[in-house]
Amino acid sequence: MLFYAMFLPTANVLSVDSLLRKKMHHESGRFYGSDQVIVSLATICVKAQILWIYLDAGQGKYNDPLGGWSLNADPIPALDSYARHTVIARYLYAFATPVGLRLMTPSVVYIELLTAPIALIGSYFGNRRLVLSAIILICSLHAGIAMTVRNTFLLSSIACAAWAVFLPPPSISSSMKLSAANTPTSASSKRSSIYSTIVIVPMIFGSVWFETISGECNQSMKHIWSTLLHNRWNVFIGAEEYVTWEIAPGRLQNGSVVDVWGRKVNVDWQMPGSGAPSTSTARPGRWRSFPYLAELDGEEGDALWSYLCRQWDTENCVDKGNEGKKLLRYNFFMLQADVLPDMEFSPTRKRLIHSHDCTKKSNFVKHIIQTETSNFDQDAEL
Repeated sequence: MLFYAMFLPTANVLSVDSLLRKKMHHESGRFYGSDQVIVSLATICVKAQILWIYLDAGQGKYNDPLGGWSLNADPIPALDSYARHTVIARYLYAFATPVGLRLMTPSVVYIELLTAPIALIGSYFGNRRLVLSAIILICSLHAGIAMTVRNTFLLSSIACAAWAVFLPPPSISSSMKLSAANTPTSASSKRSSIYSTIVIVPMIFGSVWFETISGECNQSMKHIWSTLLHNRWNVFIGAEEYVTWEIAPGRLQNGSVVDVWGRKVNVDWQMPGSGAPSTSTARPGRWRSFPYLAELDGEEGDALWSYLCRQWDTENCVDKGNEGKKLLRYNFFMLQADVLPDMEFSPTRKRLIHSHDCTKKSNFVKHIIQTETSNFDQDAEL
């Protein structure tokens, strides 16, 4: 979408240039069609992209094998599992009750399925109310996500900003038209349009190929085109069945035990309370995909896990006379708890993902998977 956005005709509508030009035309007694729908290959692509993303996400929820977004979700509907992350979410949970959240859950599916088609129909027929209603509805959904799921404010803001391509909404009753002077017919504008077409068309065909007929090997994230052409948003397809968080108790040279992953001097095995206990939000200042690289071995694995050793030593000024804070070794655990009704969670399970000795230059040990429910003793882990 950002790729297509580079070619949007922002000078016509969404720019300071546009405002200054309209002001100049107003002062000179000339009219400028500020409510006209600007049509270009880029605007068509951005709107088509929005349509595809929301239809794909909505269909994924609708076809969820576990029925997490339906009235018959078992044991709990998706909104019940997600609306637990922030203070506002907890107030919503208390106000709406689990029954209310169950009734609200299917509405998300139909909002995602219908808003983009409604906006496109409104744009085509010049119906301002349809366009504005669709934008208000989808932005309300994203605002709700931002307020109830921690660390999603930026994501929701970007999602809402994409809908600016439908603004300003058209007016079928407007008699204002772009004059010949305002219509991009100059040689430079024509060249720009040709260049945009040459660049955009391969991207269109590449996206269609990737989403329809490409093989699984071509969709691997090891290929740069997979990153460029992947246009699916299916993070919230199913209900969150469990929450996960990470912890890495480490032994320092002075004998103390710290949490290397959380960068804390105390190790707390309990589910995070101040942050949201979920995969996407319980990693303070960490790269989200870091634990998913645990299967790396050899030099790559050594580089991955040694990074935490170097980071801890650097942040604690070990090379500046603070040798007691030097990290000797650590264990990296992933913890999980099932999401239960009425804001409850199951007893915590843990998996030892990796053990690492920071004192050895190359001692990579393949990750060990073990699951158990235990009475956590931080000293016994090292």
